[in-house]
Amino acid sequence: MAEVRLDCLFEACPIPLIKTMQRLKVLNQGDVLIVETDHSCATKNITEWVGKQKLLCQVVEVSNGEWEIYIKKVR
Repeated sequence: MAEVRLDCLFEACPIPLIKTMQRLKVLNQGDVLIVETDHSCATKNITEWVGKQKLLCQVVEVSNGEWEIYIKKVR
């Protein structure tokens, strides 16, 4: 299992979601993608898409206005 960070700081929607989708395609089952964002809309868009894909997801606010979205590729 690998942890991969994806820096999406200072990027507005839909760029973080598009980058997340592209990166998840190349990860292996069991890997964790950590998306770093400072765009609250991205947290909503990414978590909604991840839910539709039936992947595991957790959002953590690491500082005021900055989040890390942990996505585990389970399939």
